[in-house]
Amino acid sequence: MSHNLIIRPEAEIEMTEAFDWYEARVPGLGSDFLLCVDALFHSIARNPQQHPKVYRETRRALTRRFPYEIFFIEEQDQVVVLSVFHASRNPIDWKSKTPD
Repeated sequence: MSHNLIIRPEAEIEMTEAFDWYEARVPGLGSDFLLCVDALFHSIARNPQQHPKVYRETRRALTRRFPYEIFFIEEQDQVVVLSVFHASRNPIDWKSKTPD
């Protein structure tokens, strides 16, 4: 069973910024980034519990090619993506996006 996937606006902004950054470096690399993230979204929607909890109920999935982490929570039949986060950023930044 696949869960509904909800992407918070903040996470969409992070994806757009990453796309723009990669695309400015190498044309087409931004699209590769989005394909990588999309594949991980599908994996998360199919089986969110395969990814470890890293803080309270927040889980983390890692992209393969790019240094990004996707933080999400599972709520009943849906998965809420909190952040698409560059791995070199301060972890306190994504923790501020988690529900209390």
